[in-house]
Amino acid sequence: MIKFNRFTLDNGLRVIVHEDSTTPMAVLNILYDVGARDEDPAQTGFAHLFEHLMFGGSVNIPNYDGPLQRVGGENNAFTSNDITNYYITLPSANLETAFWLESDRMLSLAFSEKSLEVQRNVVIEEFKQRYLNQPYGDVWLKLRPLVYKQHPYRWATIGKTIKHIEDAKIEDVKAFFKKHYTPQNAIMVVGGDVKTEDIKLMAEKWFGPIPAGEKYVRNLPQEQPQHEERRETVTAKVPLNDVYIAFQMEGRVDESYYAVELMSDILSRGNSSRLYRSLVKEKQIFSEVHAYITGSLDKGMFVLEGKPLENISIEQAEDALWQELDKLKNEEVPGDELTKVKNKTESTMVFSEMSLLDKAMNLAFYELMGDADGFNHEPAKFLAVTAAQIKAHANTIFRKDNSSTLIYLAELSEPEFSEL
Repeated sequence: MIKFNRFTLDNGLRVIVHEDSTTPMAVLNILYDVGARDEDPAQTGFAHLFEHLMFGGSVNIPNYDGPLQRVGGENNAFTSNDITNYYITLPSANLETAFWLESDRMLSLAFSEKSLEVQRNVVIEEFKQRYLNQPYGDVWLKLRPLVYKQHPYRWATIGKTIKHIEDAKIEDVKAFFKKHYTPQNAIMVVGGDVKTEDIKLMAEKWFGPIPAGEKYVRNLPQEQPQHEERRETVTAKVPLNDVYIAFQMEGRVDESYYAVELMSDILSRGNSSRLYRSLVKEKQIFSEVHAYITGSLDKGMFVLEGKPLENISIEQAEDALWQELDKLKNEEVPGDELTKVKNKTESTMVFSEMSLLDKAMNLAFYELMGDADGFNHEPAKFLAVTAAQIKAHANTIFRKDNSSTLIYLAELSEPEFSEL
């Protein structure tokens, strides 16, 4: 159970404080309610580009990392399709430095052609290295548009194409910042050896004067239910064939999430899970096989992925996966198996309460979903899932006409001939 206090500044910034006197450290976590789903389809990759630009310095602090390192602090950030999250950890005695740094770049990020060019090149290089130049790197560039036809989840966080990043103009970047990087679009969590009253004073001092920004209503095109099987096969320079089968599922705030999350664990959590035990160890069809969900705020994906052994055809591999799904659809999960995955989930959540940073991130994300206190009630929701609910959701999700299958075929290397 994570205890916390909360208050909201006049400019709309929501602040959550978790007091923990057992550590000499503090964390400042700021979640901005903006992700790749908020981008213009003709200007994708901006949310991720902005994550990089935010470290390029502000008007008053040209070198963001310098002051932080001098007070023993560390920082990082990440972007997803739903959110952008920045965090600083440092000794609690130096917490005001974190307030100074974060408030200054929220108020007055430095926009320069030089900074844009530097970060643009960094992102382009990342696009090439992680998505284009490594085996299976472009899977999300192919799988997402197969699953999504209307929703902006159809492109990956990195963007649709490098060209969108290459063509980014300084005025476009400024407009994105002005719209999304505002106090009323942010949630700040401060945790560690702190007092709520002190945090109120610091928040008012450093963030209170920042204008709230213009309120906007997110109006994204929602994905319609899928009613046809979709398939795509690509031949690529990959070491092994690979099979991906993705299914549409409800979003993160839907009550079905808990049963579906447990369903992915039943299939693929550890060496005693169904897919590993049956398809890797016993039948020896795959060298590796996984099941996971995206956990997206809007309609998400349930994904199966496996690399068949060289003597196994793609048809055999797909059939083996569907057989395992059919078991979930036709038979209720035995009580002891369900209890085991519930216990694993509960222990994971307990461990996530031990890290100061994890606590801060969870409080911010659950506040975004409606209430930070929701995190404290998550274990009970998982424990309440029944075998009948899992079977029902399996039948709803695992349908051929709700599936999008992406096949990677390994290019056959040309035979080498030696000269006589």
